[in-house]
Amino acid sequence: MKKFKKWGVSLALVALMVVVSACGGNNNNGGNASPSPAESSAAPAAESSAPASESASESAPAASDKKVVLGFAQVGAESGWRTANTNSIKESAAEAGFDLKFSDAQQKQENQIKAIRSYIQQKVDVIAFSPVVESGWDTVLKEAKDAGIPVILTDRSVDSKDTSFYKTFIGSDFVEEGRKAGQWVVDQYKDSQEDVNIVELQGTTGSAPANDRKAGFEEIIKSNAKLKVIASQTGDFTRAKGKEVMQAFLKAHKDIDVLYAHNDDMALGAIQAIEAAGLVPGKDIVIISVDAVKDGMTAASEGKINFIVECNPLLGPQLMQAVNDVLANKEIPQRIVTEETTFTSEQAKEALPNRKY
Repeated sequence: MKKFKKWGVSLALVALMVVVSACGGNNNNGGNASPSPAESSAAPAAESSAPASESASESAPAASDKKVVLGFAQVGAESGWRTANTNSIKESAAEAGFDLKFSDAQQKQENQIKAIRSYIQQKVDVIAFSPVVESGWDTVLKEAKDAGIPVILTDRSVDSKDTSFYKTFIGSDFVEEGRKAGQWVVDQYKDSQEDVNIVELQGTTGSAPANDRKAGFEEIIKSNAKLKVIASQTGDFTRAKGKEVMQAFLKAHKDIDVLYAHNDDMALGAIQAIEAAGLVPGKDIVIISVDAVKDGMTAASEGKINFIVECNPLLGPQLMQAVNDVLANKEIPQRIVTEETTFTSEQAKEALPNRKY
């Protein structure tokens, strides 16, 4: 009996070793890690009878289930428009189920280039960014192209002659925005017999919206020789700088008729300077702005801004769709223009209650 029991125990041990060896052989993680005692005892022998291919498909996620990794390098947080733009991108990425790697360049090109190189090293699926300025991107864009990572431009473009460096540019037509602003001024002063003195608050020097909004505005107002830009200076798209530069304009020029601001935040800063000087914004100095964010629309509804050209910041949904299309190898246009409108003070008052940004 003792000999029989010894043989029985030996056979049981051999059988157990075979089962354990079989489970280890089907390990899809390389077979380096042994199952813990808890795992060995918890799994009934019957569960090991499934075919190897079926077990592998259950334990490893399908390639299509892998999260898309999107690296986004933002300009900064210089304005209400930029905040709305950032929120749109983050919310849309979450809705799309993307893994978003986000960086804030604080309006410095070197910070954006550093972030893009970091995304290349991380081997993200797609890189998107809003360029601080237009020039100086060819080297890092070539690095992304050589790494096989597609790039999408949002809000602002680059002046690279090699358009193969990016798949598409999603954003506004800044030249057209400048034209709309200029046309409103032309219409308002078409019967003026005297010179109309205009001061201009430009966006960040070298940026696409600053260059293009200026060019579009000048293109239209040159049709009326009475319209004269007597001062033009950057306000860096910020409220504080807009106020500072407007204060300087008011000290240097006593006969300002019109202010053309490249964004609402600079216009709002300028309004503070105008009021501090004892003048009435919207009456003593006519104000035209670009963006149509909530603060700007509020000022317009109060008559402090006379005309706003819309620049829609909610680019997130379009960006996520473009990412999906690029990864699916679909043909997409190299330029995607957002639809936008304009607002007089009365139109701003009507639209304000339903504004999303």
